[in-house]
Amino acid sequence: METELALSLLPYVLVGFAAQMIDGALGMAYGVSSNTFLLSLGIPPVAASASVHMAEVVTTGVSGVSHWRLGNVDWKLVRRLLIPGMIGGATGAYLLTSMDGNIIKPYIAVYLLIMGGVIVYKAFTLKPRNKPDGYHGPRISLLGLFGGFCDAVGGGGWGPVVTSTLVARGKNPRMTIGSVNFSEFFVTLVQSILFVLTLSFGEYWQIIIGLLIGGVIAAPIAARLAQKLPMKALMIFVGLLIIGLSIRTLVLALR
Repeated sequence: METELALSLLPYVLVGFAAQMIDGALGMAYGVSSNTFLLSLGIPPVAASASVHMAEVVTTGVSGVSHWRLGNVDWKLVRRLLIPGMIGGATGAYLLTSMDGNIIKPYIAVYLLIMGGVIVYKAFTLKPRNKPDGYHGPRISLLGLFGGFCDAVGGGGWGPVVTSTLVARGKNPRMTIGSVNFSEFFVTLVQSILFVLTLSFGEYWQIIIGLLIGGVIAAPIAARLAQKLPMKALMIFVGLLIIGLSIRTLVLALR
């Protein structure tokens, strides 16, 4: 019985591990990655989405703590992102019941595609910065509000929207990734509370547990990887990831 349970959980553990490695190291794409992997395993879209939202509360929390312990968090940036992101996420989750999030996906995809190209371009033209940008103005709060809203309504996007924009503006990639990941826990928590009130998660417990186990294992490894990667390589990886995800989102949205 225990062997059968372990084998049934293993695919979801691997999905959780892979998705959290991507998200923790690059600061984005946990939801998109895990949903893609789960759907490829034949999991129904509703089950995949519900399970990912629940598991992400824990994985983002572990990832945020890991980045904090490794010194990857800029508290000034977190203060600008946290409350607006939570407000945007709560608003988007509330409106999702009466609005089709797929309507805005093509526009977000085009925006992210451009931002991904900007990041790759800057990776080859900007001089490396060893210290994070000390000034975080009011526009970052608006970005957090928009990112939280897109994350809820568009089925994901907190990391791609917020991280890509900040890095493209010249923010330190490592500190940006850590700060955005730390803030993401609170944004995800608010969204999940609202989703829990309208969805039943009892039938998806194996998927949720598997994602949690894989994500918890991967989170500290991914956080350390983000700290060790050279800035130029990290910016290229982030940019290419955004471009790839944006193209995928755009193709699916236009079908």
